[in-house]
Amino acid sequence: MCAAFTVMAAQESVSQTTSAIALEKKLQALGVDFPIPSFKGTDALTNPVDIYRCYLADALTTIVDCDRQVVYEAIQWTNQSSHGDLLLVVPRLRMKGVKPAEVTKDLSDKLPSSPLFAAPIAAGIQLQLRFSPTTLPQILLPYIFERGSSYGGNPRLGFKDSQLNGTRKRMVIDFSSPNIAKEFHAGHLRSTIIGAYLSNLYQSMGWDVVKLNYLGDWGKQFGLLAVGWKRFGSEELLQQNPLGHLLDVYVKINTIFSHEEKAVKEARETGQDTAELESRGLYAERNDFFTRMEEREPEALALWKRFRDVSIERYISAYARLNIQFDEYWGESQVQPRSIDRAEAILIEKGILKEDRNALIVNFKDHGAPKLDVAVVRNRQGTSTYLLRDIAGVFEREEKYQPDQLVYVVSSEQDVYFQRLFKIIELMGRPDLSSKLQHVNFGKVLGMSSRLGTVRLLSDILDDSGNAMHDVMKRNETKYAQVEDPEGVSDTLGITAVMVQDMSGKRINNYPFDMSRMMSFEGDTGPYLQYTHARLCSIMRKAAFTTAQLRSADFSLLKEQHVIDNLRLMAQYPDVTQTAFKTLEPTTILTYLFKFTHQLSSGYDVVKVVGIQDRAISMARAAYYECARQVLHNGLRLLGITPVER
Repeated sequence: MCAAFTVMAAQESVSQTTSAIALEKKLQALGVDFPIPSFKGTDALTNPVDIYRCYLADALTTIVDCDRQVVYEAIQWTNQSSHGDLLLVVPRLRMKGVKPAEVTKDLSDKLPSSPLFAAPIAAGIQLQLRFSPTTLPQILLPYIFERGSSYGGNPRLGFKDSQLNGTRKRMVIDFSSPNIAKEFHAGHLRSTIIGAYLSNLYQSMGWDVVKLNYLGDWGKQFGLLAVGWKRFGSEELLQQNPLGHLLDVYVKINTIFSHEEKAVKEARETGQDTAELESRGLYAERNDFFTRMEEREPEALALWKRFRDVSIERYISAYARLNIQFDEYWGESQVQPRSIDRAEAILIEKGILKEDRNALIVNFKDHGAPKLDVAVVRNRQGTSTYLLRDIAGVFEREEKYQPDQLVYVVSSEQDVYFQRLFKIIELMGRPDLSSKLQHVNFGKVLGMSSRLGTVRLLSDILDDSGNAMHDVMKRNETKYAQVEDPEGVSDTLGITAVMVQDMSGKRINNYPFDMSRMMSFEGDTGPYLQYTHARLCSIMRKAAFTTAQLRSADFSLLKEQHVIDNLRLMAQYPDVTQTAFKTLEPTTILTYLFKFTHQLSSGYDVVKVVGIQDRAISMARAAYYECARQVLHNGLRLLGITPVER
């Protein structure tokens, strides 16, 4: 519950739904037969709709000649309330020699009545079932109260064995991954938001999750930064703003270097050997410093470590504003030379590598994957490439973490790169390891830089969104005056706005960065979701009931259609999270939350808590609103958003 208005009871009430025995006792009191029927793939202790599915499937097996599991799997949940809460799709019963529509009508006539369901409706080839408005509140509200912040999750899915004990599955997820001294661009922002969501999602499903931030802290670009530091570096500016100053240094040196890069590119395009051009000027200085790094020269490593440490320190504080704590800041630099040598030896031993103009390459045409073309594994100067370090990194992660799944959250622009990486692991004789690797991709953010101005770092993005939200809040002077911490709230709302806009569409879709749209308190926006949560908290503060009072309320008094319709939606939340777990789409959760909050807000004036004479009804309605708040809270948390209370 919202911390500001409730006092926890000294002793929790006796469980009604958290064990099979307690749940069956609850159902028996409502006139439902027990025990709860059992079907493969169901879990009545984590998903209330599974209770209804099991009883419906069991009842149907008494009137159709079908395998029990086939009957169960023919039952679907629906996200359109006009179609009921559950659907039996008759053709899925695989009954031969019958007309589905006639079977549907026959089933609607013969299905035994149950306290769990209203009368069935035959709709063509589908049998529509609605939850009974009499028993639904008495089942669902205790169910949500007793699970609280865990409602919607299913920790049983994380166990490696079917006995639901012992070792949990482990996912290692690599996301955000900014480059030191380079811009934190829109791709890094999307990776951060989506990666945090996936981490939360897997944790809610019982997985052990290891969050890695694989920094771009190695390679020739760092050699160029070191060259730039000699020319433009300032100790004073580094102390004041480490990330900003290193970025300034890199931009300055890269501007000069770009002229040499252009000359090399033009020479390469005309078929010339570029070795001579790359042996002088900034090319030579850059390559020389990176070679010193690869040879572990103390002076070169000392400068690298200094820049890396100060960058991580600042990133940690920026990520904290997004509720993200990484388990480890890894990076290209930490891939051990012996791991690189071992990986390269296997590539050579298995005939995967070829020499091409003093470089080592993989020609995928030779390995049945012509669309992947050619990839360089070691440069002509003898230094390792990003790809070689990633290959070695896969084996290091396997050895260190023993993952069941290793996920990379990176832009779709890198689709081919990851296809190459996974193919190489397979070619190295490890199809078992390759099958554990997954690239979760996403589209582009269009126009973020032009709309936010000079956005170069994560903190810039968060600051600008918070400031924009603060300006929006100040337009309503009355409400603004009621906010205890307007700067803190505007920061949270601004971050929420950015995150919700990012997750509103499917991951793979590009979307335009629209500051004015995302900051609105109306429509399908982050601020609207936060406003709804704050309003529910306000209702509860004014009602001033304790947790114990709410949990002991008489839920049979909840008869309003607004309440019943919202309870039907609240019951669906675990099914929604299960769907999201399969698709890995944050928009699945957001679409549900928008539908839920819009439907919820339409009933505020009808389902009042404060100002009604019947205290029992007031208490029951308050319990309903508290459970609604809990569902919204859980959804926001799953997305990585901090719900506000005022």
